[in-house]
Amino acid sequence: MGAGLLPRAPGTWGSAAAVPFAWGLALWGGTTALLAATAVCTLGGWWAASVYVRRTGRDDPQEVVIDEVAGQWLVLAAVPAEPLPYLAGFLLFRLLDIWKPWPASWADRTLGGGLGVMADDILAALYGALILAVASLWWSLP
Repeated sequence: MGAGLLPRAPGTWGSAAAVPFAWGLALWGGTTALLAATAVCTLGGWWAASVYVRRTGRDDPQEVVIDEVAGQWLVLAAVPAEPLPYLAGFLLFRLLDIWKPWPASWADRTLGGGLGVMADDILAALYGALILAVASLWWSLP
């Protein structure tokens, strides 16, 4: 898609590019399709990032945004495919990906290669998915 090649905030652009694809996957096959695509994206991203890091010798290069795609999809799988929940999911994932609460911060500092590229975003996304799932339950109570 090329989002990682944009000059400023490539992670945010990668996340933004992931949203319409998540929407389409969710409308086509529901949460199951979105989670399956997230798993494929995560495993494929781990492999591709491993190759890229090995070839360039750079850990977690900014132009690689497959980690943001997988993380964004994971967060969006926790909410219905509607504009406001998706906006909340996008903003929350960006905040958590930048903030990197533990253990995402540990993964970012400690793990290398493709695993290091992917793990911090997936861990941040798990926090985001949990927060959104709890918030959805809270607001749906009578």
